[in-house]
Amino acid sequence: MSAAPRWHSSGIFCVFALLLNIPLSAGADTLSHIRETQTITIAHRESSIPFSYLADGKVPVGYAVDICTKLADAVKKELKLPQLKINYLAVNPSNRIAAIAEGKADLECGSTTNNSERRKQVSFTIPHFFATTRMLVRSDSGIHNWIDLKDKKVAITRGTTTVKLLNDRDKVRSLNLRFIEGADHAESFGMVEKFEADAFAMDDVLLYGFRANAKNPEKFAVVGDPLSTEAYAMMLRKDDPAFKELIDKEMGRLMTEGEIARLYDKWFKKAIPPRGANLNMPMGMLLRDNLRFPSDKVAD
Repeated sequence: MSAAPRWHSSGIFCVFALLLNIPLSAGADTLSHIRETQTITIAHRESSIPFSYLADGKVPVGYAVDICTKLADAVKKELKLPQLKINYLAVNPSNRIAAIAEGKADLECGSTTNNSERRKQVSFTIPHFFATTRMLVRSDSGIHNWIDLKDKKVAITRGTTTVKLLNDRDKVRSLNLRFIEGADHAESFGMVEKFEADAFAMDDVLLYGFRANAKNPEKFAVVGDPLSTEAYAMMLRKDDPAFKELIDKEMGRLMTEGEIARLYDKWFKKAIPPRGANLNMPMGMLLRDNLRFPSDKVAD
């Protein structure tokens, strides 16, 4: 009597995931699922310039998107796939963590800060950028630093780490800030444009991006002493060491072989779509050091 066929549980799961189009759960084997479906799903942002945004059409572009495309190529090579389809999933600050934790996407490629609270739900690869928290104001507003915000309206984007920073500053300085939430960064910036808010507090590089792409950039200024340093990194599911090891290894290669530096020049020091704006933002010291000695460890 012949033995009954033996099936690997992860293989069965991946086949059912393919047939039923269900997301992977935490701890699932991402590489096996990608091999079975020949598809990788990348979560992207729609207005996080220059990291991940829509310029023309539906395909996202940006510094983080370019990096994730190279990460996808590494997955394709590792799995020896003849082809690998990339599915794009639009996310925002409110649902981006859930998209990864619930298996709706394999990588989140945007401007997400790696911190201890988020690491309870997801994993992060090596940071691709370090930002500081400042604010964007109208150039004629008379606002130059945080103390000038007393009794004023401040736009913040729902689901971002900026809220706690401003609350802490508000308590220390008794500024009596009035917060207005935007669904995404574009809406928050729009509040300053429309005189609905006096300032938009967010990571400096995103503010420079909105200023550079505004119809009249000279009408806006990025001001304020830095409140914090934020390490941006790609999110991936927790408890999947094989996938994280592959992604970390490729990120390290991109850094040490100069590919990240070239992508940085492309998106931060040259004209970018859709209007040919140039952020003209030199690479910061922390990122330069991380390119030399890649590490996923960050200070919380």
